[in-house]
Amino acid sequence: MLTTQDPLLLRSQDARGAVTLTLNRPQAFNSLSEAMLTALLDELNALAKDESVRVVVLAAAGKAFCAGHDLKEMRAEPSLDYYQKLFAQCAKVMMAVQRLPVPVVAKVHGIATAAGCQLVAMCDLAVAASTARFAVSGVNLGLFCATPAVALSRNLGRKAAFEMLVTGEFISAEEARVKGLVNRVAVPEELDAEVERLVASIVAKPRVAVSLGKALFYRQLESGIEAAYVDAGQTMACNMMDDSALEGVQAFIDKRPPRW
Repeated sequence: MLTTQDPLLLRSQDARGAVTLTLNRPQAFNSLSEAMLTALLDELNALAKDESVRVVVLAAAGKAFCAGHDLKEMRAEPSLDYYQKLFAQCAKVMMAVQRLPVPVVAKVHGIATAAGCQLVAMCDLAVAASTARFAVSGVNLGLFCATPAVALSRNLGRKAAFEMLVTGEFISAEEARVKGLVNRVAVPEELDAEVERLVASIVAKPRVAVSLGKALFYRQLESGIEAAYVDAGQTMACNMMDDSALEGVQAFIDKRPPRW
């Protein structure tokens, strides 16, 4: 396993192309400082160009997944220009997660609050420890979590998302699963194994099909239904011309495992 280290972000990659990025500010509950956002964006942009990568797991060190923005850093420079640049930087990170050509799986333990909850919502998939808790709690400080609302409202039903946003209250991991914020919940000692089951399933599929599918999935969500069907049909036609799809279909016809 290849491992590299930055004080703020740890990266490891196994022989299958499964990459783990670990937020590494445990003393600050992995809050998203400007430096952390920069490190994340640089790493995501690099991963997007690396065709050996098949899946990315986003994890965190210490007691929490991510407590959101670094409030001390935010309070130190109270200017409109600074805040506009900060939230634009955060949005670039969130969109880099979505635009990555491989699935991103959030591995959540402890708390995921505000922009940390947003980060979970922007990941394609999420597995949480049963002890994890989620909130968009900015409203408790007089700050409506507007940017987290973008991601949250695209994961949860409208009323469930709005309730979280206007109350700032925590929900449990199981509530998060029921509401659609996470896919799976495992007891803490089984969290790694549950994430691995998801990773193994993804890397067993052809990269090109998953990559085409992820891009289409998000494009069609923002389209009208007629345009979405046109886009989806073209995507499937292009996918069908790929050697892996032709082999997969032939293997099904021949009643044998595909040879990818």
